[in-house]
Amino acid sequence: MDRQNKNTKDILRGLTAEDFAHGVDLHMHSCFSDGKLTPEELLEDARKKEYKLIAIADHNTVEGYKKTDILNSTSPEVLPAVEFDCWYRFVLVHLLGYGVDIYNEELLSICAKTKKETEADVVRLLNHRHPKDVIKAIHAAGGVAVLAHPACYWAINLDHFVKSLINLGLDGIEVYYPYRRHRGIIKFHTAAAVKKIGEKYNLIMTGGSDSHGHIEGIV
Repeated sequence: MDRQNKNTKDILRGLTAEDFAHGVDLHMHSCFSDGKLTPEELLEDARKKEYKLIAIADHNTVEGYKKTDILNSTSPEVLPAVEFDCWYRFVLVHLLGYGVDIYNEELLSICAKTKKETEADVVRLLNHRHPKDVIKAIHAAGGVAVLAHPACYWAINLDHFVKSLINLGLDGIEVYYPYRRHRGIIKFHTAAAVKKIGEKYNLIMTGGSDSHGHIEGIV
């Protein structure tokens, strides 16, 4: 597991802003959570658009990977991922796990037990996960823990908020993110501020479109 974690970190640290602008999308959702397309349809969409690396990060579940063979794809390559809802300091936080072992028992223990826990906003809001436990489970599964769309969190001091998550084991931060639709409305911080924090703490910096249908692109 340590080797898997190291390899995933190397892959993510090797990606640049240009990669996320053209050919890499590490945040999208399939019908296994609240997306419209199957994992296979997302893969085909990415292939047509000449992506080289994607990750389907369904809410609180890895079932999309367990029930398909998309991890065997080489064009584009697929990095196993998941996005967990959790609460921290009265703020609903989303944590992405990349390069996880989709059969790891500790990871599966905090995954959704019903379909509603992957798609219904009200049900997802009632979760009792804590970032410390989520990050621990992601690491136990050989994965890398990344804070999703950080500009959306209501934190007077985002730097302090992120630093406290780093103290819990956070590895990275989502820097390249378009903040479309409701994410743009509830955006409390700038993308530039997020990137500055990522650089300050030498965090892994990732990006994705957060597409729930066909892949929209990050920029």
